[in-house]
Amino acid sequence: MRKKTTTKNTVKANRNWRGSHDHNACVVDALSTASSLCDKRRVRLTALRRRVLELIWSSHKPIGAYALLDILKSEHSSAQPPTVYRALDFLKEQGLVHRIESLNAFIGCTEPYHSHSGMFFICDHCGDAVEMEGAGIDAAMQNTAEARGFQIQTRTIEASGLCPGCQMA
Repeated sequence: MRKKTTTKNTVKANRNWRGSHDHNACVVDALSTASSLCDKRRVRLTALRRRVLELIWSSHKPIGAYALLDILKSEHSSAQPPTVYRALDFLKEQGLVHRIESLNAFIGCTEPYHSHSGMFFICDHCGDAVEMEGAGIDAAMQNTAEARGFQIQTRTIEASGLCPGCQMA
């Protein structure tokens, strides 16, 4: 269960790999951005979808679907797995969240206005995750794929290790 961020949305000051920030403001910003983006695209950000997104953004650790379901069940006893999965599918389709494959978990996207592949640094100790932009990595993958006649459908790059804060601990 880990979550992501970028330069815009950062975590604990002692975790300098992201810098410091007002976490409550990043959650509010993410929800506001999602609302604006959905309005622009003329798709519905229902109360449930918004709540799932809020839960995903509630920390900088990716969170799994069943952890989300447990929280939702504590709020609404009628919550069921298909409901959570439909909300997650919508949020992924709109580019509002990314799925971290190795963890089978989700984190909020810090740049939902443009399509991009997910690239993440994931701390094995504290569980924090950071979304990285890497045009050079994307270009290298695309060039290699083209040279071999391969058409990339999706790509997610994940690197695990220790964040600076955990290295010092």
